[in-house]
Amino acid sequence: MGSHKESLPVPVTPRGREGLEAVLARPERALVALDFDGTLAAIVADPEQARAHPDAVPALAALAPKVAAVAVITGRPAEVAVRYGGFAGAAGLEHLVVLGHYGAERWDAVSGEVTAPDPHPGVAAVRAQLPGVLEREGAGSGVRIEDKGHALAVHTRRAADPQGAFEALRAPLHDLATGNGLVVEPGRMVLELRPPGMDKGVALSEYVRELGAESVLYAGDDLGDLPAYAAVEDLRSAGTPGLLVCSGSEEVTELSKRADLVVDGPDGVVRLLQQIADQAG
Repeated sequence: MGSHKESLPVPVTPRGREGLEAVLARPERALVALDFDGTLAAIVADPEQARAHPDAVPALAALAPKVAAVAVITGRPAEVAVRYGGFAGAAGLEHLVVLGHYGAERWDAVSGEVTAPDPHPGVAAVRAQLPGVLEREGAGSGVRIEDKGHALAVHTRRAADPQGAFEALRAPLHDLATGNGLVVEPGRMVLELRPPGMDKGVALSEYVRELGAESVLYAGDDLGDLPAYAAVEDLRSAGTPGLLVCSGSEEVTELSKRADLVVDGPDGVVRLLQQIADQAG
């Protein structure tokens, strides 16, 4: 593709610049980790209609053979992210790993298999109680439940007042979750009830250790990505260079304030991956 180094965006922080330089200098020791929704795929009103950016697989396929690994870390079930991403059987992605349910599930491209623990018993209890809670709280027809198997998500994006519905449901869903041994993870017009002890930070840190990665790039867009940001910051403090990328969003500013580099949504993420693939090594 013939890009020049000048075309790569410059991180706004010294640690971010160091992280990008480390990824480019020794890509074979770098982990590139990415969120799915809002990062590789545009946010859409119906989560079941989400699909990876049309250039995401080509960009990842160009990058993956040059780096230690590419991991997609998502709250979705691993199999769903693989299907919506179009990752299965894609040439160049033989060593892609998808860490689903915040790392509780894992899909390896090399085997095509998903490994997962047994569901938390609280999920079944919440599944049974959640419709009644929503009805009692007066949640309108635009509020919908997404059953992820190991977790349940309540989406308010289609409600008449999405933000109002989101705020009104936070406390009752928190009570429902804690009463059944679960936690609530807020996101962009979504509240997810899931088992505790697993988040994107834990998943990222464990995979960095497993891989022996010497640098890491993480890109995300939502509140659920903050633990991964914290994990990269911890790695940097311990001497492992890292780059924090925010897939820009007007809805969530917490990430953009902490990011080393803000790009223009999935378009910008894919462009960055292509540029790194061009220049790595």
